[in-house]
Amino acid sequence: MAACALPLMGAAPGDWRIPDPENTLVIETTRGMIVVELYPQFAPQGVERVKRLAREGVYDGLEFHRVIEGFVDQTGNPNNKDGGTSAYPDLPAEFTFAIPADAMSLAVERSDGREGFVGAAPVAAVSRAEEALRTDGRVRAWGAYCAGVMGLGRQADPGSANSEFFFMRAPARRLDHDYAVVGHALQGLEVIRAIKVGEPPADPDRMLRVRLAADLEPQVRPALQVMDTASAAFRARLARVKRARGAAFTVCDVEIPVRSARP
Repeated sequence: MAACALPLMGAAPGDWRIPDPENTLVIETTRGMIVVELYPQFAPQGVERVKRLAREGVYDGLEFHRVIEGFVDQTGNPNNKDGGTSAYPDLPAEFTFAIPADAMSLAVERSDGREGFVGAAPVAAVSRAEEALRTDGRVRAWGAYCAGVMGLGRQADPGSANSEFFFMRAPARRLDHDYAVVGHALQGLEVIRAIKVGEPPADPDRMLRVRLAADLEPQVRPALQVMDTASAAFRARLARVKRARGAAFTVCDVEIPVRSARP
């Protein structure tokens, strides 16, 4: 999604937050820039691996080697094919996680579960009844595979994620529980959807340079503000979307506003 240049109607300065540069991935591609907020609370080892490989320059120049219209953009294998790995061991499965019950901004609640947001990332969680079975005040949750979500690729073995990742071009909730969510695109959904399609593409697009925002000079670092999903402005926006969608509403129907912090 493109960053909004102007404040949204009804949103006050306190309704916005600044992403942590240490957990913001900046991907320059042949189609434009993708800015991703990473979520170590979802998949700590997966996020650490992505950050390490970015800092080592492993991702620079790699192809989007498998791109399916209406589904995913896949990249991150050093050999530019499915099955390639980095020099590091495979990662354990990090498909679900436990978070404090108040960490999720609730979007919809049903008898069998809940959906909402942690930061700008869409998530799903167990029902309140199932949560009550725990004694630690935490809730079992998992990333919801909506458009713009970044997940770790793997082979058939659940513990085979290594260096590969993918971006969702559109929602595909069948991936929930089966692939670790590591991030969500704050900016660049239009870039994700413009990556050339193919398995592999005849002339693949590439990641030209992948860096952590914290490692970039302030003057070239993306300056973005994200609407806080716990804010009154977001709750009003959410209510409008829910009224429009009715019973068909899911967390994937909500776009989190992002704006430039520069004049």
